[in-house]
Amino acid sequence: MATMSLTDSEVDMVSSQLQLQRDNDDIPEEPDMILSDDAGHGQSFEPPPRIAARFHRHSNNRRKSSAPSSRRNSLSSTHSHSSNRSYRNSCQSHHVAQHLRRASILETRKARLADRAAHAEQVRLRAALAKAAPRASNSEERALAAKVARERHLAQVASACAEEVRRAKKVAEDMKERKAAEERRYRVEMEEKLADAERRRTEFHKRSPRRPRTASSPPVDAQQDPSERPAVTLEAAATRIQSAWRARTRKNIVGAWNELELSIDKIRETSFEDITMLLADEKVLRTTEKMMTIFVLLPDQDPVSRSTAVRTFLSAYLILGHPAHVLSQDGDQEQDLITKAKDLIISFEAASAKLTTFNYYTPSPTRTETVLLANSAFVTAFNDWKARDSSALVETMVASFVSLDEIWQSVKDATVDEVANEYRNGIRDNQVILLSKIKKLAGPDKTQLLIRKAIRESRRSRPKKKKLAGDTVRPRVAMDASPDSPTFDHNAAMQAEAASELAAAVVAGRQIPPAQGHQAQSLSKVFTVVPDNRVLVHELSIDKEYRIDPSPTADLRDALNRELCNAMFQGFKEGDSTNWTVAMAENIRGKLLRLLKAGNSMHTLISETLDPELINTQCKQGLFSYEKFFGFIATILPKLCAPFRDAQVQTLSEELQEEGELAEMVEKLFKLLHVIDLLSLDYSNFLLMNAAPTLIKEATGYEQRMFEQDLNEGQTALDRTRRWWRSAAINMHTEADRRDPWGQNSAINRPTAHKIYARGLVDLAIATPPLRESELPETLELDRARISRIREDSLRITIIGGILLTAKNLLKRDVRTPWKPQANRMWDVLKDGYMKDPTTPTKISSLLESSHNMPPTTRAQLSTTVTRLLAQAETGKLSDPVLKVLFQRLKTHIFNRVSASSSGERVKAASTATEGLSTTGLPEFVSQVADICDQLSKVSDVDRKTHGKWYEEIAEELENAGFEGEDLTRSQSAESASTSS
Repeated sequence: MATMSLTDSEVDMVSSQLQLQRDNDDIPEEPDMILSDDAGHGQSFEPPPRIAARFHRHSNNRRKSSAPSSRRNSLSSTHSHSSNRSYRNSCQSHHVAQHLRRASILETRKARLADRAAHAEQVRLRAALAKAAPRASNSEERALAAKVARERHLAQVASACAEEVRRAKKVAEDMKERKAAEERRYRVEMEEKLADAERRRTEFHKRSPRRPRTASSPPVDAQQDPSERPAVTLEAAATRIQSAWRARTRKNIVGAWNELELSIDKIRETSFEDITMLLADEKVLRTTEKMMTIFVLLPDQDPVSRSTAVRTFLSAYLILGHPAHVLSQDGDQEQDLITKAKDLIISFEAASAKLTTFNYYTPSPTRTETVLLANSAFVTAFNDWKARDSSALVETMVASFVSLDEIWQSVKDATVDEVANEYRNGIRDNQVILLSKIKKLAGPDKTQLLIRKAIRESRRSRPKKKKLAGDTVRPRVAMDASPDSPTFDHNAAMQAEAASELAAAVVAGRQIPPAQGHQAQSLSKVFTVVPDNRVLVHELSIDKEYRIDPSPTADLRDALNRELCNAMFQGFKEGDSTNWTVAMAENIRGKLLRLLKAGNSMHTLISETLDPELINTQCKQGLFSYEKFFGFIATILPKLCAPFRDAQVQTLSEELQEEGELAEMVEKLFKLLHVIDLLSLDYSNFLLMNAAPTLIKEATGYEQRMFEQDLNEGQTALDRTRRWWRSAAINMHTEADRRDPWGQNSAINRPTAHKIYARGLVDLAIATPPLRESELPETLELDRARISRIREDSLRITIIGGILLTAKNLLKRDVRTPWKPQANRMWDVLKDGYMKDPTTPTKISSLLESSHNMPPTTRAQLSTTVTRLLAQAETGKLSDPVLKVLFQRLKTHIFNRVSASSSGERVKAASTATEGLSTTGLPEFVSQVADICDQLSKVSDVDRKTHGKWYEEIAEELENAGFEGEDLTRSQSAESASTSS
């Protein structure tokens, strides 16, 4: 194609268009405004036929023309199309059309952008107005919405409730109308029945040929005045008057009862004390009695029975109104009693409401029977409950009565006459009070039976006195011979010497010089059962009936004798029979001679018969016979033993006279050695029994001298005693400060030396075992075993009490009721330990299950509790809250009894001990606790008499060291702490 030439004007116009295009580069171009390279170069390319066919449009499918206002129909668009078609012909016309089209597009866009900016300004103005307008916050809107919703909901609920109320009122009115209609119908039917009965009666009289016994009827023709009424007889008039008077009386009774306004709601709203006073008022009792007469609820005319019935009836109101104050627990029997009381009150109030003028204030037979049955059931349940509750109270008071009797039995022969008289007066006064209370609950006859039986069992169960009759415990060789006997003077002298043998060293204040070395003395202590003189004196001071107990060394001595006999049997097998026979005979001879006095005929006989040289000669010559030896021993043993050993010695004598082999002979020797040891013990106890009065009289001085001697020689000190006394004093002063928070330092609140000692002794004895060396003061060294035993007993009491208390609570039983059989069996089971035997918890659980029926859940819970408590007892650390409370209550109870200084205080504490232990939760351990208190009281008396001056010195040292100042500072700090808190 040929190139076209442009004029200058056309060149200028193109240049201006290019400059305008550069100025408007930020405005995006539309596709129609983009010029192709072909158009720029004035070239036109024809597509291939196959491609042109694709873009060929049929005439019928051609798109309709747009609206006249559209861009396609615009001038620029039309000019553009036409210019495109004629582009090949003229380039100049093409550029003009392009320019015009571009200008049109720009104008259109400017107009559109202006409209958009105006719209944005309007939106901005509306937003600013909306932001400036005051409006509530979102939370306030929600609160308002919630309030509206709540009001709407309440309105709905109120409308629904109003509808329910209207429906209920309608049902009540319908029911009322129905009942009224039924009553009217019943009345009409009754009137019809009465009329029918009257009609039949009239017809019967008409048909009956017999003339009734009435006054002659007036003749028919006689004219009567209708205003006149037939005359009434005196009997009929009296009957009518009496009926009216009875109805009036019943009306007055019902009115008086209604004036009382007794109801369950009123009783619940009134305090227990006020309602008790109200029900005990004479006016209320009279009105209730009259009201019960209407319902035939009272028995015969016995005033006591009627008063009891009235009070029982009023008790139903009290039980329903204040069950917590009336009933001690919430068991099955109490629930049944509450149910019976509710039935009685409901039936009674229902029947009382029907007493009106219509029925002449007379209840119907049906309602009377209902009230009567309900009252009978309630009275039966009430009597059963009262009998059980009163039986527990009676048992408690009987146990207190027996405790007082035990105290009297223990002190009547152990104190001087003045103290014994004081005890007797105090015990008698308390027993009279208990006796009167028991008679009120159980009656005179039953009271005598209960007390006699309890005292008989108590005295029977008390441990037998170790001291028997003099002729029974006295060895026969020590008995007084008759005055005519030539050996009378010798025996009397021997007895006097035996009685003073042990007391001589005590009275003189010296020790018998040892005749052997230290090792020999130590070995002799193993074979002898007689303790040290100081131990004998101390034990006799605490227990006048103390006798030597062989049990501590019995097993060891039997073991040594068994080894000796086994060695002898082995020596016989080896052919060394002579030496063993001589040694055994010499050993037996020495033991028997120690029981006799030199010069006695029996002493001479034994010395000559069992002479070691003679026996050695007989053995070498083959003349010694064990049958003769045992025969001789069997002959002399009954003459040496005490009468109460006759049965045991007779059995041994029969065994010794029997023939046997070598092994049987050795076994006879072992039994013989055992019996000879028992005879030695009897002789020692006989000597101790004769020397006891002298030993007891000189016991205090002797112990003081021995303790002072140990202090001077440095064998003991008072360090632990000072520490023990200081701890007890701090505890007592702390308690005194707690009772005196204002620091007035009143003399009545300050602890005395007796109280401080009692506190220290109880804290030492009532604690978890074991007893450590650092805890025991030097002054109580001789009571180590006793204090350790008391610790074990107190822990066992607490464990058994905790188990029984848990079982009672699980079974809803009265905790004041003692379970003594179960407690005694558990006491025996736990003597050997708590968890040493793995089956111990199972034994305890099965013991309780065998005596009380338990559901499976209760059984499992109780078994778990038993295992946990026994495990704590085994470790000696009581972490269970129940055990802690029981142990602390036990300690407080024992302290109150031990710290009693006068006999009156002791009698009072003992008389209330049973009730106190029942309240504490340990009613089964009255005797065990009394034994602990008795032992601690005796230890306290003996120890304070013996070591009193050292205790006074320690107390004075603490006071001089500023103990009181420390105590005052402690009380002031406690007061300031309490004030600040």
